[in-house]
Amino acid sequence: MAFIACQQGGESLTGGSATLSSKVDSMSYGYGIQIGQSIQGADELVNINALISGIRDGIDKSDNKMDDEQCISMAGKLMQEMQKQKMEASKAEGDAFLAENAKKDGVTVLPSGLQYKVIQEGTGKQPAATDEVTVHYRGTFVDGKEFDSSFKRNQPATFPLNRVIPGWTEGLQLMKEGAKYEFYIPGNLAYGPRGRQGIPPNATLIFEVELISVNAK
Repeated sequence: MAFIACQQGGESLTGGSATLSSKVDSMSYGYGIQIGQSIQGADELVNINALISGIRDGIDKSDNKMDDEQCISMAGKLMQEMQKQKMEASKAEGDAFLAENAKKDGVTVLPSGLQYKVIQEGTGKQPAATDEVTVHYRGTFVDGKEFDSSFKRNQPATFPLNRVIPGWTEGLQLMKEGAKYEFYIPGNLAYGPRGRQGIPPNATLIFEVELISVNAK
């Protein structure tokens, strides 16, 4: 998608809305929406008229202002700048949330930056980093949008505690079997600058975790 966006286009956007009177119209419009969504939020990085000009030139294969190597290079730079922009915005959003959250009653802030709140204390075993644990959990972004939930699947997760994100490894060692905590995990203790599918880079994450059992290793 980035290569296409770089290699193709150019006219003013003041021509009005597209008329979807045929299958070709609809397919073309749908593809255009995908291109637009792929650069959403990058207003300062993308000149829409130049983008459209590049699309036209790429289709016509005439009077291209860049060769293939230059185009690939420019598309790559755009993707890098967009990724950087997303990382910075995500970190800023997370930092602002954590700063306010730290002021709330019942929230504890650890030296690492991990924050947590006890919902319910447990009375069972307390895990070490090398132990295997079974938990129920629900993960949300700072805006409250849920991205994962073992509760909804009605199936708890079992894993070695040293094989998960650092915020989990640190936080779950505070719990005892039967406990339920809410963790507020900064991006550097979650999925970091790389993110993962469905999770932006540097995203601060919130997890409600219920520790069901500890299998000591």
